[in-house]
Amino acid sequence: MTTPVLTIEEQQNIDSGAWFSKLSPALRAAILSRAVVRHLADGAPLASRGAPAEQWCGVALGAVRISSVSLSGKQVALTYAEPGTWFGDIALFDGLPRTHDANAHGQTTLLVVRKPDFKVLLSQHVELYDALLRLNCRRLRLMFDLFEDLNTRPLAARLAKQILLLVRSYGIEQGEEIRIGLQLAQEDLAQLLGASRQRVNQELKGFEREGAVRVEPTRLVVLSRDKLLALAER
Repeated sequence: MTTPVLTIEEQQNIDSGAWFSKLSPALRAAILSRAVVRHLADGAPLASRGAPAEQWCGVALGAVRISSVSLSGKQVALTYAEPGTWFGDIALFDGLPRTHDANAHGQTTLLVVRKPDFKVLLSQHVELYDALLRLNCRRLRLMFDLFEDLNTRPLAARLAKQILLLVRSYGIEQGEEIRIGLQLAQEDLAQLLGASRQRVNQELKGFEREGAVRVEPTRLVVLSRDKLLALAER
């Protein structure tokens, strides 16, 4: 087995991932030795709902849009897997089909571990079971937090919180401003928040008036992290 060839930026994204970076050096090396690099163009499909689960993936660059289909047949974004994130393990554990669609969002580089290799890693490294259990516990906690926010927080607070999360994952500091590197239209933000694009647009205009953000056609620029924090707690 050989280590996959990534750019310096891609390797740094994998190595510094919140989950991957906490694994032992031996397990990190074993995972990398069984992974292959896959490059996807913007919008390229990675997995489809109902399809058999065949791979476990780590995002080295770009993002993966995890989505579902509404009753009207419209694709609805649920989350974006950011650089350093590993996903796809749940369906490999329970053997059931994929629960959602997954597509590249922007030019995306993935590390892909095939199902047989994933099973070998589990059999050879008990540590991986424990690490994935902790990862899925975190996912469950985040899901409960999301449910709580949907039921207790107004849209403005949820939008401010979402923007702060995007800053943490994709923020690029430019002087006193922070540009969010991930291109998201207002419709994409609305889908993440379970709201209409019109309501999100109204809230963003309010954020602009308060000097918290500047809205560009496909990006958000954060002008004041403190003002966003205040909006998130309002």
